[in-house]
Amino acid sequence: MRTRVGLVTVSHRASQGVYQDLSGPEAVAYVRRRWPEAEILTRLVPDEVAWIQGALLDLLVQDCRLILTTGGTGSAPRDVTPEATLRVVERVYPGFGEAMRLAFLKETPTAILSRQLAGSVGKALVVNPPGNPKSVATCLDAVWEAIPVALRLLE
Repeated sequence: MRTRVGLVTVSHRASQGVYQDLSGPEAVAYVRRRWPEAEILTRLVPDEVAWIQGALLDLLVQDCRLILTTGGTGSAPRDVTPEATLRVVERVYPGFGEAMRLAFLKETPTAILSRQLAGSVGKALVVNPPGNPKSVATCLDAVWEAIPVALRLLE
C-alpha cells in the first residue's frame, strides 16, 4: 500500500463554488513532484472549525501519514485552521511554523501575520501552510526535508 497524503483546502467561497480553488491543486502538484509514489486524498471545506476538524479526522481514519492544509492561517476572524488543527494534534512542532513564516516573509512583509502550524497525532503529521497558491511551494520547501524524518520518528 502506498503512503497516503491528505490535503484539506480551507476556503468558504471555494467550498461554495463561488470561485475555483487554486491552492489545493498547487499543493497536490507540489506533493506529486516531491513524493510521486504517494496516494493523495483531498477535501475542500469552509472556514469553520468543525468542518476543518472533521476533514482532518476523516483523513486520519483513512490512514494518511501526512496531512497538509491550505488556507485559513491568516489573521482574519474567519481564519481558524490553526484552531481546528490544535483540536486534533497531540504535539505541536513550532519549528515548522517558524520556518514557513520566515520563508514566506521573504515574499511578502505581511507574512508575519500568518499563523502556520504543524503537529502530530499518532503516526501522522499535520502541516498548515498558507492558502496563497504562490506561497504553498515556498513554505513547503522550507520544511520538506524535515517531513520524512518526522514521519520516521512517529513510526
